[in-house]
Amino acid sequence: MENDAMLVDDREDLIAVIRMRFGNISGELIQQVYEINDMHTLQRLILAAANASNWDVFREELEASDDSFRLLGENFNPLADTLKGWSSTYGEKEK
Repeated sequence: MENDAMLVDDREDLIAVIRMRFGNISGELIQQVYEINDMHTLQRLILAAANASNWDVFREELEASDDSFRLLGENFNPLADTLKGWSSTYGEKEK
């Protein structure tokens, strides 16, 4: 029962971080998050959402296998695209 509550908390935390970093998200993405039943995967995705340089990097990590450990380099610098003149939202260049 305690693990179930922790999974719910981690799912809600992940959704909150995604919204803070990338804005509104689709119901499909929320459903995808709620289908994740591994606490370690959810915690990895929370870190990825908080540190991904843009939406595409996070989405790639979301689609990666459960045993992924690729949170390295400039792809996980949340300011990388901003510093290069790119918006951190959906990887589109600002005008």
